[in-house]
Amino acid sequence: MAETEREAMEYDVVIVGAGPAGLSAAIRLKQLDADLDVVVLEKGSEVGAHILSGAVLDPCGLNALIPDWKEKGAPLNTPVREDNFYMLGQGGKLRVPGWPMPPLMSNHGNYIVSMGNVCRWMAEQAEELGVEVFPGMACSEMVYDENGAVKGVVAGEFGRNPDGTPGDSYEPGMELHGKYVFLSEGVRGSLSKEVIEKFDLSAGKEPQKFGLGMKEIWEVDPDKHNEGEVTHTMGWPLGSNAGGGSFIYHLENNQIYVGFVVHLNYQNPHLYPYMEFQRFKHHPMVAELLKGGKRVAYGARAITEGGYQSMPKMVAPGVALLGCSVGMVNVPRIKGNHNAMLSGKAAAEAAHEAIKAGRAGDALDAYEADVREGAIGKDLRKVRNVKPMWSKWGLLPSLALGGLDMWTNTMGFSLFGTLKHGKTDAAATGEADKFKKIDYLKPDGKLSFDRLTNVSYSMTNHEENQPCHLTLKDASVPIAVNLPKYDEPAQRYCPAGVYEVVREEGKEPKFVINFQNCVHCKTCDIKDPTQNINWVTPQGGDGPNYPNM
Repeated sequence: MAETEREAMEYDVVIVGAGPAGLSAAIRLKQLDADLDVVVLEKGSEVGAHILSGAVLDPCGLNALIPDWKEKGAPLNTPVREDNFYMLGQGGKLRVPGWPMPPLMSNHGNYIVSMGNVCRWMAEQAEELGVEVFPGMACSEMVYDENGAVKGVVAGEFGRNPDGTPGDSYEPGMELHGKYVFLSEGVRGSLSKEVIEKFDLSAGKEPQKFGLGMKEIWEVDPDKHNEGEVTHTMGWPLGSNAGGGSFIYHLENNQIYVGFVVHLNYQNPHLYPYMEFQRFKHHPMVAELLKGGKRVAYGARAITEGGYQSMPKMVAPGVALLGCSVGMVNVPRIKGNHNAMLSGKAAAEAAHEAIKAGRAGDALDAYEADVREGAIGKDLRKVRNVKPMWSKWGLLPSLALGGLDMWTNTMGFSLFGTLKHGKTDAAATGEADKFKKIDYLKPDGKLSFDRLTNVSYSMTNHEENQPCHLTLKDASVPIAVNLPKYDEPAQRYCPAGVYEVVREEGKEPKFVINFQNCVHCKTCDIKDPTQNINWVTPQGGDGPNYPNM
């Protein structure tokens, strides 16, 4: 068989990604018309294997999609019972009272969940309705028709050699065609990037902004466990070096989620986000909680933080972007899963109407309008200035002014209008000689751990005899440009130790990519100051295998 000769399968809707957005779309399509042919393609080895989120879930999206979710056994088992917010100093803490905060910041009625397990349950609901769900099927290419509209995707290509040529066991994959293709790949998906660029969907929008979220699951002493407790912190250890903060969520079975977010618009290229996370766990408040406990899982992923003003146009002929492919996270609430679900529902309803009316393939403008003018737009518009305030004015002024802005937005107006973000996160990176290096203590192996040890707790695996999915536009740039100018920050911003600068006596430094370690967080694609790294999908089934993130 020739390399490009592929079989094709026809569907009404092809959905890329079995996250909350994609699965919501699949479920809603079959609720509306049981005869629609719907397929969901997931690159992880199973549904949920690549899902990582905090997560405190606002159930409004699930309520709209499956009102009887409780009776159907959805894994929302831990209602939030206690909400804490602290400002941290190196050795102490200051509790911030809840009363000055706008009502939208309350977690009353929300649930501490594993979004991986929620997605596994949603996949079961979808399959019961007749949706075909195929895990281990990475989508490597878009397929366009003769007019340039999106026609489908290529999925299931396996067996290329490291140099990209077909190997002995090469399988070309299949083309899956749909009247519509929904891209719900999560943050910075490779196909979404292509579609945004091809159709110029970001024209006139603010640049998208991102954070890096890292998370560990711990089993702790039952005497220290408080099921339903939610704690967020800001301040130490990041200080003025970067924006960000932490979360600590107490779920069932004496387990807690410990997470740390670093905004990727930091300037100092010497900053080491992973080690900031490890340092955070040595704060007295956190160290006391974890003492005697056991870390059982680790993972990381990027988070879209640009909000309302950064959302690209979501539709083009034959295609729609859903959830984090657009960027629907409410940053101060640290929540986006509810909006992802609502976006999937809205896209499904618009596609169903278009197909029924004989307009299949037209751009789903009704979906775009629903997102911007409906519940998602209202949720994001209220908080649109919090992130740019933080970036421009720092933590304390943004807390005060952001809180004021959220209060006035609940009344329908803003004193600030809509603030701009300015630079991309990559362009925000400063030159190394203008910033001090940061000293980080060696991990102690009890509270803090080195990257490679922690990556082993993500159960990450990539078949080695395949092309590296972390591609360089110019292989000379890391050593010739990034190393002298920025001290090659890829050594530090990657939370999985993928990138190394190897120095041997008498030889030029060498840039090494350990792609087997990659947890698919996409930070390199976002933060590389020269935008020389392009993340593309590896073979299906490869990557992390998160149990209950």
